[in-house]
Amino acid sequence: MSFQLIHTDPDSNARRGRLTTRHGNIETPVFMPVGTQGTVKGVHPDELRTLRAQIILGNTYHLFLRPGLDVIGHFGGLHSFMKWDGPILTDSGGFQVFSLAKLRKITEEGVWFNNHIDGSPCFLSPESAMQIQADFGSDIAMVLDECPPYPCDLEYASSSLDRTLRWADRCRTWVAKQSRQPPLAFGIVQGATYPELRETSARELVRMDFDGYAIGGVSVGEPETEMMQAIESSEPFLPAEKPRYAMGLGTPPQIVEMVARGIDMFDCVLPTRLARNGTAFTETGTMNLKNNPYRLDPRPIEEGCACDTCQTFTRGYIRHLIKAEEILGLRLITIHNLHFYLNLMQRIRDAIAAGTFGQFREKFVAGYVKYEGDRIQETGDGR
Repeated sequence: MSFQLIHTDPDSNARRGRLTTRHGNIETPVFMPVGTQGTVKGVHPDELRTLRAQIILGNTYHLFLRPGLDVIGHFGGLHSFMKWDGPILTDSGGFQVFSLAKLRKITEEGVWFNNHIDGSPCFLSPESAMQIQADFGSDIAMVLDECPPYPCDLEYASSSLDRTLRWADRCRTWVAKQSRQPPLAFGIVQGATYPELRETSARELVRMDFDGYAIGGVSVGEPETEMMQAIESSEPFLPAEKPRYAMGLGTPPQIVEMVARGIDMFDCVLPTRLARNGTAFTETGTMNLKNNPYRLDPRPIEEGCACDTCQTFTRGYIRHLIKAEEILGLRLITIHNLHFYLNLMQRIRDAIAAGTFGQFREKFVAGYVKYEGDRIQETGDGR
């Protein structure tokens, strides 16, 4: 693994970099489409390549429960199983255990839980979470952590963080013992909304020397100001020579603002989730294509957009598909939304390289009108 810083922005903490993995290079800042269950919902792998997706995300919890390690192993690993030849990052499943499991018991060993599908008992430890991700063939594996709820008092947040750091150390030890090349391992900064805990978490994880560092425990119901504060309380203590990942975030202007705060990697279910609700992302905000004014609208979702959806179909036709509950309508909006996010990241990279990120940031954030749908929480699929 190598991470190379190519450009830095003189007026913010924005960075342009390149992360090397076993399945290819990743140009950062990067957006990772969410493929929780081994698929980005509604999208063929060839379409992801056409959209220029560089890396996608899978989830240990969901894939471990269904179809299971035996099935994925039978097909030669996750890449072969889902026919995706690019890099894959897998979340450890910790967030899903704490947000989805019907019953759970946290011990020093790990977490006992009843899975949300059939209620059967399961166990996840730091070591087993890393082993499962290695068996999947992940390029980047996340350590097992506890994601505390929002709101969360200082005593609970502190106790939770101490356990998470002990688990992170066990994950690091697991990596060091492997005879074959393991996935890249990323530590996860926790600490709820408490800056002093965030600093402690970041410093301790850096001492353990992970391949990269994520900021977790965000997008769990907190106001946007506290979300940004969690980023700002963590980033200064993370090494410049390692990639930084904000988990489960965010809306387009949030991503621009977090790039300005030094974040390199993002994932978020909003492009696909809102598409399934008939909502499209545009340069000036979101558009609910179910609404009646679009019934006779001959324009594409966004004029000037280069995605296949906008090059071919009208708003009026897409609205008809959505109202008729035709699957094609959801797919067309999904393709547009993913194009919007991935193209946004390309524009960010280009602006950083050209030294114009400050102007781009100001213009984009000012022109984007916030919409209530943007604040949908990502319970179960993100952080």
